[in-house]
Amino acid sequence: MNKIIEKVNLSERVIKMVLEAPIIAQKRKAGQFIVLKINEKGERIPLTIVDSDAQKGTITIIFQIVGKTTAQLDGLKIGDSLQDVLGPLGNPTEIENYGRVVCIGGGVGIGVIYPLAVALKKAGNRVVSILGSRTKDLLILEKEMRENSNSMIITTDDGSYGVHGFVSSVFQVGMIDQGLKVDRVYAIGPVPMMKAVCDITKPHGIKTIVSLNSIMVDATGMCGACRVSVAGKTKFACVDGPEFDGHEVDFKLLADRLRMYCDQEREAYEKHKCGCDGN
Repeated sequence: MNKIIEKVNLSERVIKMVLEAPIIAQKRKAGQFIVLKINEKGERIPLTIVDSDAQKGTITIIFQIVGKTTAQLDGLKIGDSLQDVLGPLGNPTEIENYGRVVCIGGGVGIGVIYPLAVALKKAGNRVVSILGSRTKDLLILEKEMRENSNSMIITTDDGSYGVHGFVSSVFQVGMIDQGLKVDRVYAIGPVPMMKAVCDITKPHGIKTIVSLNSIMVDATGMCGACRVSVAGKTKFACVDGPEFDGHEVDFKLLADRLRMYCDQEREAYEKHKCGCDGN
């Protein structure tokens, strides 16, 4: 059992939780994730390890309320426990001193890009962060990202904060069109955003790493649910990823697979809200 130590609302539907998980906290590296299960009948869901404290034996996760399981997770309180937390899973991010690195995060993807920015800055890189959200109220981890970036640009879709526009267009106009040298890019967020960034960097030969949030069940490579197409070959996000060279990812197939169970997810969420599912 893994006790909830802290719970904070970062925005209307985005929650930060600190969990008791001493073994994971000692072994976790940037880019890795956990799979958790709330109770015996619960769904298994993957979530990135945003931060950890080996001395306190805790890990930090961030999740968005999008379906039944995340709504149930939000319903838990400090002191409650999760039945299972498995990890660390996935391959850690390859961290070196590349030079000027651009970390682009959109929406909840900022929570995934944050540990990468921390590790990259610690390795001596010049970290430029570009963060985007639909509105100012939905922006997360601004202070934490600013502390771990040499420079930072914020964008909002509605212009309520920072630059009015998308992270991809700001990256294009503010860096690529200016001829600034970029040694590596990390882009994490909605599929259209990651694809847009990769379309910009590919002609310039700038290596671009993306983290894929494909549907996942067992997270051991056995079920095949998280399969993605990379360089024309089938890969599993759980054991081969979750990070891949974005120029080799079939984003259309990824988007199609992510939409496969949207109707069922919506139905389960509505039943949970009205108490019709018995939970």
